[in-house]
Parts: sequence; structure tokens; C-alpha cells
Amino acid sequence: MKNQEPNFSYIESLSAGDQAFQKRLLEVLKAELPVEIADFESFIKDNKLHKAAELVHKIKHKMALLAMDDAYELAVRFENELHENNPKLLTEFNAILEKMTTFLSRLTKT
Repeated sequence: MKNQEPNFSYIESLSAGDQAFQKRLLEVLKAELPVEIADFESFIKDNKLHKAAELVHKIKHKMALLAMDDAYELAVRFENELHENNPKLLTEFNAILEKMTTFLSRLTKT
């Protein structure tokens, strides 16, 4: 397994040490992710799986920014399955969302 835990290794590499850039990316993640998760959950509840897939597409890029390689791969599969009206990876995807949310909330407290 590659990496399932969120971290800043990719953002640090991408920013080449630019702390202001890192801070802006973090602010975007913290602002957008909760809204996207709430919308995703609403679409799942309403069985609007194609709309949910659109949000998985957005969220998977945040997984990439947080260096979550395996999570990204799972999100790609989940997005495709949602387009086929198959939410079987929902539990695994929700566990990843929880890890991301916890990671970002801990950063807020520091």
C-alpha cells in the first residue's frame, strides 16, 4: 500500500518551500472540502449518484494534494462506479473523507 494517510509532502514539493503558497493551498482545502463533503453526502442520501460522482472527482484532487495515493486510486474507481449507479465503495470512501477532515481540523488547532 502506498499512502493512505494525509500529509503535506506533495504540497511541500510543489511549493518549493514557498510558505505563503502552502498556506493558501491549506486555506483552500479547509474552505472547500467541508462544503464538497456536505454536498456529496446530500447527493448520496438523495440517490443522485451522478452528481455525487462529480464531487468525488473534485475531492480526489484534494487527496492528491494531501499525498494520499491509494485514496486517490480508490476515488477514481468510486467515481466510475457511481456513474454506473454503484455505490459499493461508499464506506471506504467515507473513511477516507474522515481522515482528511480530521487531518485538516488538527491543522486548524495549531
